[in-house]
Amino acid sequence: MARDTKEPGSLEAKEARPARRRAGVDWRLRAKDLPRFAGHAALLAIIVLGAWAARLGFVALPQDAVGPAEGPAEAAVVEEAPQVVLSIADLPSYPVDAPIAAGGITRRADMQTIIPDRPRVEVIKYVVQEGDTLFGIAEKFGLKPSTILWGNWETLEGDPHTLRPGQELNILPVDGTYYEWHEGDGLSGVAKFFGVTPQDIIDWPGNELDPDLDPADPDIEPGTWLIIPGGRRELPTWRSPRITRSNPAAAKILGPGYCGTIVDGPTGTNTFVWPTSSQWISGFSYDPELHPAIDIGGAMGNGIFASDTGVVVYSGWNNWGYGYVIVIDHGTGWQTLYAHLSQINVGCGQAIFQGQLIGLMGSSGNSSGPHLHFEMMSDIWGKVNPLNFLP
Repeated sequence: MARDTKEPGSLEAKEARPARRRAGVDWRLRAKDLPRFAGHAALLAIIVLGAWAARLGFVALPQDAVGPAEGPAEAAVVEEAPQVVLSIADLPSYPVDAPIAAGGITRRADMQTIIPDRPRVEVIKYVVQEGDTLFGIAEKFGLKPSTILWGNWETLEGDPHTLRPGQELNILPVDGTYYEWHEGDGLSGVAKFFGVTPQDIIDWPGNELDPDLDPADPDIEPGTWLIIPGGRRELPTWRSPRITRSNPAAAKILGPGYCGTIVDGPTGTNTFVWPTSSQWISGFSYDPELHPAIDIGGAMGNGIFASDTGVVVYSGWNNWGYGYVIVIDHGTGWQTLYAHLSQINVGCGQAIFQGQLIGLMGSSGNSSGPHLHFEMMSDIWGKVNPLNFLP
């Protein structure tokens, strides 16, 4: 085969190189290029190993530990290091505020970390705002509505309808009630009154009582306010007791609207209709502990109608916050009460028929706006939720 006689540096040789490559000639790496490519690969390996070591927090070894930088290669003698087993007790400990050593692994601060709130054990104050309700305030602080009432018994006079903007309320840290200690009180008697044990009161940290306190002789300073966790009060029954047509004068304690002797009247149907044209709840719904009735919203002067047939056993002013009130006995073991009226259209002993106009909606008594306070009472079940009986 004829040799290529072109000079290596000649123009003809340069033009011939692409042709040889296309023909598959001289595709292998030339020997003179090996040192340059090997050096690049070694440098890249060193960079990768260095980055890996830095990520793990390794510290560079001293120069004499890796042998001479130059000189003939010698066989390295590697001695196997003895195996060491460490326990947690063998590891070094550092103070919480000790500085982190240079080159060590640090933890990046997390600015989104949320520190949980500590449980509250003391009473705080809340000023009632316009539009507040007892139920809304209770929900805001994660308490039962009855706790708001019982924790402010004197301020609210035991009646949720006395809530007014500007009042400063006690907000307990736990469901229960609040009690001011009086001279001569006994811890056992106070605990029994609120339905708890003396130890419940002693153990509550917010009361700051001696854990070894003697319940028989507690030596608590008069005027001290105590949180009664789990304690409860009874709602006054005189606000709307059962008034029968056979003895309506028993309601004399309620106010001047009580009736005298009543001649027997018509009997109800045992079915009930809405006592107003509106059917939405305003402020207070039924709560067996706090508000055993529903408040039906509406405008001043809206008509109030008899929910069932019966006879009027109370008609007039109520001295205990209900304002103008009508009570109808239905002769079937049922009684209905209509409170906070602006006008009364029926009188004592009058026969009333279902759906008849009996008065007008108002805001008399302890009321923050026009609504009808509507109660239903059964001789069997007591005060019930009217929403379970209205169509």
